[in-house]
Amino acid sequence: MSQTVLLAEDDRAIRHALERALTLEGYRVTAVADGVEALAQAHTSPPDVLVLDVMMPGIDGLQVCRVLRAEGDRTPILMLTALVETQDRIAGLDAGADDYVVKPFDVEEVFARLRALLRRTGQAGAAADVPKPEEAPEQAPERALEAAGLRLDPQARRAWRGERELELTRTEFELMELLVRNAGIVLDHATIYDRIWGYDFGPGSKNLAVYVGYLRRKLDEPGAPPLIHTVRGVGYVLRED
Repeated sequence: MSQTVLLAEDDRAIRHALERALTLEGYRVTAVADGVEALAQAHTSPPDVLVLDVMMPGIDGLQVCRVLRAEGDRTPILMLTALVETQDRIAGLDAGADDYVVKPFDVEEVFARLRALLRRTGQAGAAADVPKPEEAPEQAPERALEAAGLRLDPQARRAWRGERELELTRTEFELMELLVRNAGIVLDHATIYDRIWGYDFGPGSKNLAVYVGYLRRKLDEPGAPPLIHTVRGVGYVLRED
C-alpha cells in the first residue's frame, strides 16, 4: 500500500514538478497551493507525511506546522525552504518540523528524506506486514537510559537533564538517545546520519550540525559543562568533562 503525501507549495511549477515526481516514485499525492488548503486537507484526510514550503502567502509552512503540533498531530513534516541561514532552519525545527530541504533541491534528496521519515515513524512497510496487536509478542519494558546527568525513557519518549524535563522534537530525541546509548564513544558523521536519517547526505550537508546545535541549546545550562562535544573532522561524543 503506497504512502500518502500532502504537498503544499505556492510555486505552481515546483508544485507540479514535485507532484509528478512523487507520483512516479509511487506515492499518492495531494498537492495544494497554500497553508489554508494544507490545514483543511490535513484535517479531513490525514496523510502519512507532509511536505510544506516555508514561504507561502497567508498561512505559511511554519504556521501550518505549529497548528498541527499544537493539536497533537505528530505526522512527520519535511520543510522546503529557500532560506539558508541557520536561524531560519532553527525556526522550522522550533515549529515542530522533522527535517528540511533547501531550494534548489535534487528530487532524489527529497525522496531519501521522505523514506527516512517514514521508516522512523513505521510507515515505510506495507500494512499487511505489520502484525495485529494481539499477535505481537509481549516484550519487557525497556529501562530508562542514563548518562552524563541525562535520563531518557525510550518508551515514553521523555528526557531530562537532572530534574528538568526537556521538550524535544522526534529527531532531537532520537539524536539524544543515540548519543546517550553510546556515551563516551565518538560517533562519526556517517554513522549518525545512517542511524537517524537512514541516509548519508554527504560532507556538504549542514543538517546534522544544525540539529546538534539545537539540541545543545536545550541541554546546556549556565555554569554547567557542555555535554555534546565536537571531535573535529570526525563527529560528536556525549561526555561530562
